[in-house]
This record gives sequence, C-alpha cells and structure tokens, in this order.
Amino acid sequence: MSQPRMPEETGVPEIDPYLHPVMKKNYGDWKFHDRPRPGVLRHVANSGDELWTVRAGTPRQMDVTMIRELMDIADDLAEGYVRFTSRSNIEYMVSTEAQVKPLMDKLTECGYPIGGTGNSVSMIAHTQGWLHCDIPGTDASGAVKALMDELVHEFEHEEMPNRVKITTSCCQINCGGQGDIAINIQHVKPPKINHDLVANVCERPTVVARCPVAAIRPAMVNGKPSLEVDERKCVCCGACFPPCPPMQINDPEHSNFAIWVGGKNSNARSKPTFHKLVASNVPNNPPRWPEVGDVVKRILAAYKEDAKDYERIGEWAERIGWGSFFEKTDLPFTKYHIDNWRGGRANLNASSHVRF
Repeated sequence: MSQPRMPEETGVPEIDPYLHPVMKKNYGDWKFHDRPRPGVLRHVANSGDELWTVRAGTPRQMDVTMIRELMDIADDLAEGYVRFTSRSNIEYMVSTEAQVKPLMDKLTECGYPIGGTGNSVSMIAHTQGWLHCDIPGTDASGAVKALMDELVHEFEHEEMPNRVKITTSCCQINCGGQGDIAINIQHVKPPKINHDLVANVCERPTVVARCPVAAIRPAMVNGKPSLEVDERKCVCCGACFPPCPPMQINDPEHSNFAIWVGGKNSNARSKPTFHKLVASNVPNNPPRWPEVGDVVKRILAAYKEDAKDYERIGEWAERIGWGSFFEKTDLPFTKYHIDNWRGGRANLNASSHVRF
C-alpha cells in the first residue's frame, strides 16, 4: 500500500499556472474593458488581444455531478479555463467572440443564468446554512435560493441604478455580513438552559469566556454544576450556544429575520458605511421565506424607481432621508429601529470612519 501524499504547507499557490494564456501574455498591459451585454465582459490589451468572460450564477453548494458538468462545459467550450468569484458566480474565459454565444447557449440549457455584471443584483452571498454549520438560526442558503428565484430577472439584466450586493447570514455572531441589503437571523430572547445536561456537555469556563458582555456565570442548579444568564446584560447574540448546546438560543417564535440596508465596504463616491435596521421580526418561514422576499422586493422596487444613476442603496437613503425611505418602501418604523443599547457608542467609536 502506497503512503498517502503529505500536505504541502506552502500557503496560497502561485497564480500563474491558472491564468488563461491571453491573460498571462498581457498581464498588466490592458487597454480597456467593457460589457457588450449583461453577464459578458471583454478585456482588450494594448497588443490587440481580446479576452472574453462569461459569468453565470451557481447555487454555491454543489454536488460532484454539478461540478463535473460545469468543468465539462469549460473543457468543451471555454478552452479549459474557469474561475469562481467571491459571490459564487462562475466565470469562463475564451479568446474569441465566436466562442461566447455557444458557451452562453450551453449554460442556459443547463440552467445557469447569465448575468451579475454591471448595475444588477449580484448573486447573493450567504453562509453555510443547515447543510454544514452547527449553530444556524436559519438556513441562509435556502433563503437565497427562494429569493433568487424571484430576483433572477434583476441578475440577468442591468436595470438597477448601481450594483446591488445582498448578503444572508444564519446567525449574528459568526457570519453576520453587511451589504446594500443584509438579511440576518435575530434572536430576541436569552437562551433556554437545560440544566440537566450542562455539566455533562459543556466546559463551563469556556462558555463564560465566550460571552461578549459577561452575562454568563457558573451556578449550581438542583445540586448540579450549571450556568446562569444575567438577562439584563444578555444581548441575545447566541455566542454561548456553540460551546454549550444545552443553552438553546433558537426559538420558533422569537428567532426571526432582521433586514438591514446601506452597508458599504468601498470608498467609491462615498465613504464606507454601516448598514441600518429597516425591518425586524420578519418570520423565519421555510422553505420559501415569502415575507423576506416581500421586504427585499419592496426595497429594490423603490430604489430602482427613485435613485439617481450610480447611487448605491445607502447613498440613496441618505439623500432622501430615512423617513422618506420608510415611506417609499412602505415599511413600518418601530421602536426596534432605535439603537438604545448602552454599548452602541463604544462599538461605533471602534470604527475608523465614525466618531461620537
């Protein structure tokens, strides 16, 4: 029996072997690029060489059959060169325009939508969901599937004022990302503790140390070592659940979606910004999450109709005022939109862009 191959601890591999030959030949020597149509990019080098890229959406979580299908398309129609984007799109690169249409036709035939470039709704970035993660309050990947079924037109067409980046997260502590629209699960009740199991399952000092607001402390309950939560301090983040499953944070009634708007990471046209809460207590209602889809579509419709060219959603909301934002989107403004947490000021002061 042969010895297993030992891992090579060399870090990220060199990029050169994976570059398309046209890209390698003209590296750093490009003249311009444009978008002949949504989902297609053309890069032209000073040498006159062209590189065409076709972008298609994928479900991100794939089985072997799907991966083989995508790679067969690359081998048969795209010169064997392919890459995945940070938002789980797949991009095929070819060196002639004549190769673009057959490639697009094959992707469409196999059910992969072409788009995601320019001023469109990008493929939604999402976390692992029930398939892979051990602490989710919802299935972000399932919510993305349901939502993109309704937004696929906006992915395939460049009809938005600017790019729209949407994220979904299964919980608030590990993967709560931000974007133009961010969809996160929100727990609003402290964890329910099964005291009979804590001593057998949990390493109590680890759980105490894991709490970001020092709301957990050791306790003796019914003669057994356990834990207790100071509910005046608890922010319902769920950080205690991973090291101690008997501290159940998920609740069918009180763990629901919260939708945030206006997050921005780039410096283009305006500084990076935090997103703001615009909808809370949105039902966590699998398998199609219709309430989430309704809120997101309201926001996109108002933004599409009212924003100026190249305004991001947060820039549009700041220009018209958040009062007008709630009116145009027909979303209720409630007490939950007011940030009155005592630690909020310290959090904001930790940013390099905001000072209070």
